Formats: sequence, C-alpha cells, structure tokens
Amino acid sequence: MERPPRAGYLENRLRPGPRPWQRRFYEVIFEADTPYGRAFDVLLLAMILLSIAVVMLESVRSVREDWGPLLVAFEWGVTLLFTAEFIARLACVDRPLRYVFSFFGVVDILSILPTYLAPFAAESHSLATIRTLRLLRVFRVLKMGRHLSEANTLLRALRHTWPKITVFLTVIFCSIVILGTLMYLIERDAGSGFNDIPTSVYWAIVTMTTVGYGDIAPITPLGKFTAAMIMLFGYAIIIVPTGIFSAEVIREARPKSFPCPGCGRQQHAQDALYCDLCGAALSG
Repeated sequence: MERPPRAGYLENRLRPGPRPWQRRFYEVIFEADTPYGRAFDVLLLAMILLSIAVVMLESVRSVREDWGPLLVAFEWGVTLLFTAEFIARLACVDRPLRYVFSFFGVVDILSILPTYLAPFAAESHSLATIRTLRLLRVFRVLKMGRHLSEANTLLRALRHTWPKITVFLTVIFCSIVILGTLMYLIERDAGSGFNDIPTSVYWAIVTMTTVGYGDIAPITPLGKFTAAMIMLFGYAIIIVPTGIFSAEVIREARPKSFPCPGCGRQQHAQDALYCDLCGAALSG
C-alpha cells in the first residue's frame, strides 16, 4: 500500500497534484529525501540567511549610505526569487489554497510583502526579517521531522485550550480595569502619578505581569497595601494558563492505543491517520 505524503498542521497535509510534472516539482520543493530536494532546501535556507543579513545591514546608517543601492538591488532579487518559489509551491500541490493558509504559506506571503510595500511605506521594509520563520524548514532538511511533530503537538494543544484561555484572559482584562480604577481612586490626590484611569490601568498591567518598571508607584498606605495584593494576585494568575496548556500538551503527547488493522501495532501518535510501520489507514 502506498503511503501518502506525511505532513502536519504546519503544512495542512499537502499532496502533489495529479500531473507528472507536479509530482516531480513537489518532490524537489517539499521533500528533502532526494539529492535535488535537499540541495533546493539548503540553497533556500542560504538565501533566507543572506536576505535577513541584508535587511539588518540596511538599517545601519553608515552601511546604507555606502552600499544602499546594491543592498536594495539584492533585496529585490531575493524577493523575486522567493515569489517565484511561492508560485512554484502553489503550482505543484493539489489544493493551492490549503498551502496559502497553512503556517508556512502565511510565512511565505508575509516574507515577500514588505519589499513590495516598501515603495509606499518605507519602514515596512524592515519587517522582511519575518523571513527568520522560514528557517524552520531546517528541521526537515536535517531530517529532524520529530521536532516538527512536536510543534504540531503544541499547535493542537493551543487550539484545544484556546477557549479556556480566552475565558481566563477575559476575566484578567476585567480584573485589570477594575484594579486600575481602584488604584486611581485611592492615589489620584496623592501626586504619585495615578493621574487618570488609563495610566492606572497601565500600572495594573505592569504590576500584574510582574514586570514592575517602577515609573509609577503608590505612596499612600492603602495604595501600597492594594498594590501588594495585586502583586500576589499577579503571581497566582501566571500559573493558571500554564497549567491548562501543560495538561493539554501531556494529553496530546500520550499515544493512541488501538491496533493497526494492517500490522497490529498498538501505539500511534494522536494525529496519526496512517500507521508509521506499514502505512495502513487507522480507523481508531
């Protein structure tokens, strides 16, 4: 039985198109198991690193003044190459939109947009450093697919815990507004910097997240007591989303336990659709 191409949430289970040329292109562009595919990925990673270095150098005034036109020309050349690569990826998969809205598809789009937007918004060019995310492809090049599998586990855990975390963040937002307003009422006449509610809410955010810039501090006894309670509350709330997420990661990492109809293997990854050993479809 032919095993279908494996992919996780990062590329949304992409498959090559039906035509022979699509399969050949797919093998080179999306796989790293062949000499051509590995060479393509290594060359791509080298271009990504060079383009990031160029963007960083262009932000240095002395370098920009001496080498500006050359750096801009190189950046446009790299962007055109990345654009051609993105079009090639779309052309060789069976469902192009699936790649467009996958993790790597979104990263590819965001990595080429800043250069095209630069003539209209000069500062947007610096955002091209988002290409750093494209370096995640190094895991496939170095045959570290297990790490991408772990990334898929984290993404699934985040997706499953998001409703709980959303409710938690809503409660925290309400608490911050209420506590910030309370500190404003306590400290507004003390000359301690709590001059309005937005500033007091900013202080509450800084305090509850345990950052503590120190630019604003209460000076009244009641204000200090309230601030101490908010600090303790801040320490307590940090562990809540961490605990929710950690529990879900542990659950996701626990392998499925049901027999493969083809070979009888019992243990399978949570998101497995096919047996890693024989390639048979899993029905569990």
